[in-house]
Amino acid sequence: MVDGSERHELIEDERSWVTGHLQTGTEMMVYQLRAERLTVQVIMESMQVALIRSDDRIVRVLDIFEFKEVRKWETFKDFQRFNESRGSKFRRIFCQSEKELQQDNKTCFTIFYGSEFILKSLSLKADSVEDAEKWLTGLELLRQETLTAHTPEIIESWLRKQMYSVDQSKKNSITLKELKSLLPQMNFTVPGGHFLEDRFVEVEAKDYCLDIQQFHKFYNFLIFENQKMLLEEFEKGPAAFIISNTDSPESSIVPLYDFQNFLLYRQKEAWAKNLNRVQELMTIFIDDTMRKTNDPTLTVGEFLSFLFSKENSIWDEKFSEICPLDMNNPLSHYWINSSHNTYLTGDQLRSESSTEAYVRCLRLGCRCIELDCWNGPEEPVIYHGRTMTSKIKFKDVVKAINDHAFITSEYPVVLSIEEHCDIKQQKMMAQMLRDVFQDKLLTEPLEPEADDLPSPNQLKGKIIIKHQKIKESNHTVKLEEERGNTTVKRKLDSFKKIGNTYREKIRKAKENRVVEKEGELCIWDPIDKRFYRHDCVISDNKLYYSEEKLEEDSPEVKDGSELHLSEPWFHGPLAEGRITAEKLLRDFCKGRDEKDGTFLVRESETFIRIYNISLWTSERIQHYRIFCSSENGQWYFYLTSKQRFPSMCALIKYYTRNLIKYDRFNLRLNGFLPRLNFVPYHQIGWFYSNLSQAEAEDYLLRIPRDGAFLVRQREEPDTFTLSIRVDGDVEHYLIYKYNSKYVLADAYEFGSLEDLVSCFRDELFYGKTKLRYPVTPQLVERFCMVDISTCDSEQYSEVAKDNPLGDQCKGVVDISKCTVACKAKHARPLVVTLLNRENLKLIEFTCEIVEQVDQWYQVLLNIIQNEQSLGKARRAEMESKTNIAVEISDMVVYCQSIKKKTFENYNYKEVRSVPDNMVPKEGNETAVEKSDIILEYNRKALTRVYPCSGRVDSSNFDPCPSWKLGCQMVALNFQTADKFMQLNNALFSLNGGTGYVLKPEWMRDPTKKKPAKQTIRIRVMAARHLPNPDHIVSPFVQVELWPYTGAQVDNCSFKTTLFKDNGLNPVWLGQMNPPKCFKVDEPDLAFLRFVVFEEDTFSDAKFLAQATFPIRGIRQGYRSVLLKNRFSENLEVSSLLVHAEQVEVRDLVFCFFLINVH
Repeated sequence: MVDGSERHELIEDERSWVTGHLQTGTEMMVYQLRAERLTVQVIMESMQVALIRSDDRIVRVLDIFEFKEVRKWETFKDFQRFNESRGSKFRRIFCQSEKELQQDNKTCFTIFYGSEFILKSLSLKADSVEDAEKWLTGLELLRQETLTAHTPEIIESWLRKQMYSVDQSKKNSITLKELKSLLPQMNFTVPGGHFLEDRFVEVEAKDYCLDIQQFHKFYNFLIFENQKMLLEEFEKGPAAFIISNTDSPESSIVPLYDFQNFLLYRQKEAWAKNLNRVQELMTIFIDDTMRKTNDPTLTVGEFLSFLFSKENSIWDEKFSEICPLDMNNPLSHYWINSSHNTYLTGDQLRSESSTEAYVRCLRLGCRCIELDCWNGPEEPVIYHGRTMTSKIKFKDVVKAINDHAFITSEYPVVLSIEEHCDIKQQKMMAQMLRDVFQDKLLTEPLEPEADDLPSPNQLKGKIIIKHQKIKESNHTVKLEEERGNTTVKRKLDSFKKIGNTYREKIRKAKENRVVEKEGELCIWDPIDKRFYRHDCVISDNKLYYSEEKLEEDSPEVKDGSELHLSEPWFHGPLAEGRITAEKLLRDFCKGRDEKDGTFLVRESETFIRIYNISLWTSERIQHYRIFCSSENGQWYFYLTSKQRFPSMCALIKYYTRNLIKYDRFNLRLNGFLPRLNFVPYHQIGWFYSNLSQAEAEDYLLRIPRDGAFLVRQREEPDTFTLSIRVDGDVEHYLIYKYNSKYVLADAYEFGSLEDLVSCFRDELFYGKTKLRYPVTPQLVERFCMVDISTCDSEQYSEVAKDNPLGDQCKGVVDISKCTVACKAKHARPLVVTLLNRENLKLIEFTCEIVEQVDQWYQVLLNIIQNEQSLGKARRAEMESKTNIAVEISDMVVYCQSIKKKTFENYNYKEVRSVPDNMVPKEGNETAVEKSDIILEYNRKALTRVYPCSGRVDSSNFDPCPSWKLGCQMVALNFQTADKFMQLNNALFSLNGGTGYVLKPEWMRDPTKKKPAKQTIRIRVMAARHLPNPDHIVSPFVQVELWPYTGAQVDNCSFKTTLFKDNGLNPVWLGQMNPPKCFKVDEPDLAFLRFVVFEEDTFSDAKFLAQATFPIRGIRQGYRSVLLKNRFSENLEVSSLLVHAEQVEVRDLVFCFFLINVH
């Protein structure tokens, strides 16, 4: 077994080998606006992929930081476009045999990259499968490395990108002229005078040219100069440390213990008590390897870099981890990441529909996606109906979902189908869903008797269909009718007409056909593995059968081929066969008068179903074969073909009374050699000498039949226990020996245990059940391997009192729900099998007279065929009335779409869908009352809230009011980058981005109270590397607490002052930028949103960046806020520095006092 260190070395070796290949570069076919052969090369220093022409000119550079997926080719659009281009000279690669085309599939791949919802793509074709695999592996490896890289590594890579972007000489250096053009791109206004020249002198540059190390040093001076005033914060207050000089980033140091105290008392980091972990953290930011010792120190520049780093994030990453224990609640207890109009890439009128939109949503963690399905020319399509949005095939969407549904999250995906197709194309949809998803598709309830939805853990890897379901009777519909809902009345009338028509057809069918039959059937018992005789009647499309008839009343129908297995003279297979048999007989007969005729029977060593009888005679041992053959399903045993027996027992019994006349041999069997450790017949199987009560109950409960029994020895001498299964439970009765009698439960006396068992094999024990099934170890072992429920006819259904057999009826089978077959089985020429299509249980029977079997079969077949034809007519009528295909309806299990907008009288499997403008808002008593009803409903069932019809621009609504009511699926337009989508991304960053977030306890349980209110104080201090929209920005920051109503805006947001012409390292300190206290009423559903704006020439605010966090995961202290763009994609190096503090006060007045003191 390879240990962790060896495995790590193996990964490192593999990484070096693969990345080395990528750095060298590979010639490939690149598909852009035109197909072109280019060298594709990775630049490791800047973590970029470059496309290079043969003249070494770089055509294009991609940042690996922006890579989202590297996908093997299937039918991607770039390849498809060239496939369809008849004039393309590259068309030859598509005009290939199937084998060649499969080879090409393995050499083509596509890189998806970008920082918006709709990603860009670059399609590539390598010359060999080996090259393609190296690039697929290597790019994914590098993509993961960029995600986990430490901040100093990211800054180093970012600086190289900046330098390479203006390095026209390709000498890995930057001139003064180039630097002057670069700094505005870095969002910095160069001061007048000799500012740059002086900096060049400080970094010891020659000829006004900087190499990468000097450029990095220049950057350190530049970024530090405007922000060194921040260090004054740490020279006062708790855990203060002295900074003697702030002239340069290297002029002072922060010692190990000062940094540890800072983490403990300013940052409230409990883990910082571990000095080793503090040392490891410091080592990440130390640029000089000479200072990476057991007593490390940080320069003040490195200390500031730490403050702005992702290692010092305001977000506590433990809230981004999956908590498996939190995934065991019913589905209704979660907020579920949900998308509206998932197929659209823009507005609802003219934008493109795309399968890639589904892929993007699923990979962003969305777990409920929408499919608007309409009739296509030949097959269903998806688009925004009656608009100019483009159309995509339903089949292509389903395939895309299947490929990407469980990449980001393994938890269930809900397909919310908005149905506009006719019945014919709905049936096509159903078939496509089954063909593509196969066993991923949930079509049956996991626990039919449950009264709650299953949990995400139970539904892992499952696709759930949300759609309308056909229901002939529905209690909610009836209640709506009582309230005067005319639409529902008409629907109910339609259902009644369908039901009446169906019942009339059944009545006429019964009048026109003979379906009744009665007689005696032999029904197979899967436990005893034999047939028992029963009285049976077919009536009203049901088969009724009685208790099995007593053996005295019916001849034995048991298969005799294995009766000998329980006989003491049968030794089974013996090691070394004949030699061992002779030794056993000699040892046994010597000293026992050497009685002729002593025998044993053993299995043949060579042939299956052939046995040998070994006899002692005149001090010699004779061996004869016992043959076994089957005719018409009946086994026969014989020494000679003239005399055949139905069982080996019958053969042995015959020759103990009659001479064996065979091969000049005449001798009668006279006594046998018992096999080693033989248990007497009356104790075989059901008697246990060493079995506890718990073990006995375990054995009996594994046998799914009442009447299963065993007898076990107790510790006290001459005492036993009869354990028997009755009504699905196990009962125990004492047996003790008194005056040579066996006394059972102080009520019955028997001469032996065998007599006791024999008695109650025929009579009811205590009027409850017979001792029907002796529980042997072999039987227990068999039922550990086989699911008996599929063939247990006793548990088919409850028996009505007015059945044709009366009190004698033991069970009933609904023939209309079954399929029927007739074939040879269980050593019988014809056996009829009835298999229930719903629960897969079966019953098998035959008759003593073969011709009668076919008669019963024909009656059953006629019933089933008639029921099927009636069922087809009924389904067609139901489909025409409801416009729902049965095939689609049958797939709907837990998400049954209901058009009702009320939240009373519901079933937990239903889903209410309401537009956002119908969600009650805070502010009036009616809304409060309605909110309580919705909240109660959402504890058991699901709600989907979607944007109202007026949002044709695909704008989003505030999801917070819906979340506050417990609505699970609040569907937003993922393609629209607005603050409400940013709130959605923040909420579902919890729990590992799985798309499922457990709602607070008070939402799930009405007996629980809301958590205490909190107060948080926020101060914005500085920023680094703000985005540059083609000019130097003048930024300010707005901080918002969500959710809030219009009346609370002033109390729930604040702004910093404007910092003029500096987006590289602005600072907001002093009395003009005081801290702000926010009162958080509901910490479980509150968000802190940081938004960076710039002021344009018209003094209007323009968005630059944002970061949104659930309040529950905010860390205290001086923290970095890693900024994102409007699509919630990470900006590579942009961050804010803020101070966050949980203020333990109930009154905001005191908080304001603290602000004034500050």
